[in-house]
Formats: sequence, structure tokens, C-alpha cells
Amino acid sequence: MGNDNKINQVGALAISTRMQRLADAFRKDGEQIYKLFNIDFQPKWFPVIITLKNGESLTITELADEIGYAHPSTISLLKELEKNKLIVSKKDKMDERKRLISLSKTGTELVKKMDPIWDFMKEGIDSIINTQNNLLKAIEEVENKLQQQSYFQKVLALKIAKENHQ
Repeated sequence: MGNDNKINQVGALAISTRMQRLADAFRKDGEQIYKLFNIDFQPKWFPVIITLKNGESLTITELADEIGYAHPSTISLLKELEKNKLIVSKKDKMDERKRLISLSKTGTELVKKMDPIWDFMKEGIDSIINTQNNLLKAIEEVENKLQQQSYFQKVLALKIAKENHQ
């Protein structure tokens, strides 16, 4: 990931590519860290597991909203977690159409084993992202701006403004 490649040279235009590279690097290292501690865990499972960590039971929609994933992506992830016996689902007593998702006994035991590992991981990641321009703070700022106006909406507004001035 040298600073002289074409992707880095085009700056903000390649933000999606660069964010993907960072995400891939962190995910790959995350897999290696879990293996280092003999834990059978995929980083992609993390958002669901951490959300349910304290014994919560959530509907699929609530879980999707909480982790910020689309409903179909959440369902796919939940199927994988259920297949690996890390979560259980049961019908909501208040509304039979809804299913409540929670950690299974196996999932709860895994979280107990992983808590100290997550401490190591947090310390390691903090030492990487706590730079002069803190990455986490920058991501939060960008997420807040995107909630106000999406990238698409911004470009559309710029296009309309340019067309109106011609």
C-alpha cells in the first residue's frame, strides 16, 4: 500500500477503494488474530455478536438497524451464525410474525473467551488509528455528513447547479 500508486494519486476520487483496502487489511489481520488465540471466529460476525453480547434479544429488523446493514444482508449473516450455533431465534410472544434473535449458549461462552482478546485488539487498533487526524473521529464526521446528504445527492445537486448556470 505505497503512497505512489495510481489509486493514492487520485486522492478523494478513490476513497471507496482506499476504504475497502483498509477494511480488507483489518479483516485479514483480524482473522489471523483470532487464529493466534485458537478462536474459530469470522470478523464479519462481529457486529451481530457484539450487539447481542449483553444478553439482548432483538428482532431481525432491530438488529439490521443497529448494525447498519440491509435486511437481506442481515438475514444472510444470521443464517451463517445460526449454522455455527452462535445464535438462536424464537418467535416473539407479542407478535408471532417476528423472530427474536439472541446469543446461544455457545455464543455466550465464545464471547466470554473473546472479551480479553478484544481488549488486545482494541489496544492494537487504537495504536494504529490514533494518528494526528484520528481515523475514527474522521469516519464519524463523514458518517454524520452522509446522514444529512448522501454522496449521490451531493453530486446531483452539483450537476443541477452547473446546468442552471450554463
